[in-house]
Parts: sequence; structure tokens; C-alpha cells
Amino acid sequence: MEQRQLGRTNLMVAPLCFGGNVFGWTADEATSHRLLDSFMDAGFNFIDTADVYSAWAPGNSGGESETIIGNWMASRGNRDKVVLATKVGSEMGPGKKGLSPAYIRSAVEASLRRLRTDRIDLYQSHWDDPDTPFEDTLGIYKDLIDQGKIQAIGASNLTAARLREALRTSERSGLPRYETLQPEYNLYDRKGYEAELEGVCREKELGVISYYSLASGFLTGKYRSAGDAGKSARGGSAVSKYLNERGLAILDALDEVAGQHEATPAQVALAWLMARPGLTAPIASASRVEQLGDLFAAAHLRLDPASIERLNAASATESGNG
Repeated sequence: MEQRQLGRTNLMVAPLCFGGNVFGWTADEATSHRLLDSFMDAGFNFIDTADVYSAWAPGNSGGESETIIGNWMASRGNRDKVVLATKVGSEMGPGKKGLSPAYIRSAVEASLRRLRTDRIDLYQSHWDDPDTPFEDTLGIYKDLIDQGKIQAIGASNLTAARLREALRTSERSGLPRYETLQPEYNLYDRKGYEAELEGVCREKELGVISYYSLASGFLTGKYRSAGDAGKSARGGSAVSKYLNERGLAILDALDEVAGQHEATPAQVALAWLMARPGLTAPIASASRVEQLGDLFAAAHLRLDPASIERLNAASATESGNG
């Protein structure tokens, strides 16, 4: 399995990351463990979650995904084989959110307990917190790195301007820098990342871990009408915004390229991301073991330049990206 360096860290990851948002939501604990077993058995090693996953599911309060992953690693004894990423900052209850030093200090301990580990490989700021100076947030991260509780830090959902500000703060103060960015990015949703963030990440050598890599399942090709969109708990109304002329043109291009490569649209959509210069590993998830085949095959699919250009053209807008 190909290994890619995660930013400037010493962490080496496979080119596809398993998204833990499904654990405790559309995948119960037993199913989640089977999914993780299959993922690791296929040669992958990178798992992304967050403390808040999956608080939105009925009966949940957050922490379910980390607990499931922690139980799995403990039962398998495989912690050293996993590159483990989680996030902090989303609301976990009244007064429990943000990136203040006091909150991060308590939140990381809670994550470590749920994950049943003494360290987190990549600890990410889930959302921007304009009320907390970067110096304060990066300062507590430095303390946690010095204590061995986290290895590296990353950011998610930052604008290009705020990301540059954070990186300047690190350079100026000698504090740890964000080594990764986790943006929304896929063949349909291109502009938000490509307009400015991509340039910052490539210039500063940040690892990029894209989420919504399959556009809530739209890029699998299973949603081609409003009727299709109503058939899935995870899809539903989330894919309705993609059901337009441009979205259907992207599906046509995916179908065409998939046919040329004896692949599926999902495999092609993920392979397009993996081929993007500067992108380390797209995040994708599955709720059933039989869905993993597409993820595994995508990591081994090499798209030729003509196929990439076909997909780029279909997904471009007048400004050159989606």
C-alpha cells in the first residue's frame, strides 16, 4: 500500500482515510469493528473521528465514535498500527465547546479515555474559535505535545485568511503549527478549497484530508433523482442540492470514466481526489462491509490525464472550478 507523509510530520498514512462519523450512527459497534478490521486488513491505517461523533443520532450525546474505536483498538491490540486522528471544538454540552486552553485540556483527557490510548496522533481544531487567540490555542497544544498526549495538530473548516494567520502565529511565536487541513472538497464542491486554501496548503506543505469526498453519496451515482434521494438516512435532502444540470453532467463524466477503467463512479471520484497534487488522503466512510470494496479499489485506481481532464471539465464552472 502506498504511504504518504502527513504534512511535515513523521506520520505516514495510506492515501485513503476511514471516516468515523458513521460509528454509533449508521453502524453499530459490532458492525463498526468489522468495518475497521476489513479496512486494516486491506492495508490501510488512517482513521479520522471527532469527540462530537455521533451526537446527532437519537439517544447519543457525543463520544460514541471514539468509544467504539477505543474498544476496537483495545480488543485487537493494534494501537501502534493505527494513525489516529480526532477533533476538538464542537459543542459537547452546555459550555463545552471552543478552543480555549481550559476546554482543550479537559476535552483531550475525555477523548483519550474514550479512545483507551495514551496519545492521539493528529489532534484537530474542528471549527474556528474567533474568541480565543491562536497563541492560546497553540500554546495548550504545545503543552500536550510536550506531554506526549498528542503528536501533531491540524485544523478543519478554517478560511484561507485564518489559516494564514494561524501559521504566521506559529512562525512568530515558535509554537506548533497546524500540519494538516481538513476541508470540504470533492468533484462537485471544488471552489471553496481550490480558490485559496489549496494554494496556502501547497505553499506551506500542509497535509490535506478532504471530507464529504463523495458529496454525501451523490458521487456514487446512486442518487439521480429526487426519488432516489429519499431512500437513504445519510443521503436524503443532503443530496438534493447536487441534482442539477452540472451535477448530472458530473455523473455522466463519472460513468464514462468508470466504464473506461472498469470501475465504479465512487472509485473514480475518490481516485480523482487522490490524484490531486497536495491532497494527502480523502476521507470516506461505509456503514456496511460490502461497501468497502469501492474504497479499497479506489486506492489502487490510477486515472490517466485524459480521464482527469474529462472530470475537471465536467465539474468546472465559468470561474474554473466548482
